[in-house]
Amino acid sequence: MKSMTRIILAAFAATALIPVSALAADSKNQGYLVDSNGNIVTSSTTGLCWHDSDWTPARAVEGCDPTDKPVAAAPKAVVIAAAPAAPMAKPAAAAPMPQNTRFSADPLFAFDKSVLKPAGRTMLDDLVRQVEGVSYDVILVTGHADRIGSSAYNQKLSLHRANAVKEYLASKGIPAARIEATGKGETQPVTQAGDCKGAKSAKVIACLQPDRRVDVEMKGTRSN
Repeated sequence: MKSMTRIILAAFAATALIPVSALAADSKNQGYLVDSNGNIVTSSTTGLCWHDSDWTPARAVEGCDPTDKPVAAAPKAVVIAAAPAAPMAKPAAAAPMPQNTRFSADPLFAFDKSVLKPAGRTMLDDLVRQVEGVSYDVILVTGHADRIGSSAYNQKLSLHRANAVKEYLASKGIPAARIEATGKGETQPVTQAGDCKGAKSAKVIACLQPDRRVDVEMKGTRSN
């Protein structure tokens, strides 16, 4: 069995998507999950794009995320259906490339809440379908919060969100003993200092959206 490291990170899909490994650092679509041709993968139902760990507001693509850049035609999004299993025995598959996926907390949870939304449960269902056939040694679920509120409060909120994701994955058959949930509070923001100036307001809350997230990293071996 070959080892793999798999990190699954955020945006949402109601139908099964097959994410692929991140492009090289100079790729025009860096920061998003893409197919083998470099096209951004989106949900056929919601149209949402999937961020990877390299995503920042500066790399936002019009059509996937709001951007202050002049509107240009976004690369054609591709939805790939899962191929049916071949009837004959397959040779051992190579270990998948490492992959980072970040779940935005806004679709998972209401602002300042840690109870999963229906859309968040649908997205996690899709994640469970995508990782079938993999035996996990450990799954790391890390919650994050924006800077609004005290540091102590944000630490608790991020941990509650990570535990909510852990409990839901366990309810879908992933062994709870292999899932580790931690919270990082506001200590690891995606936004840069000075990006979202001012006191709490609807505009500032929207600007800080990338900081409200849940990261899921999976390490294990493929069994089929």
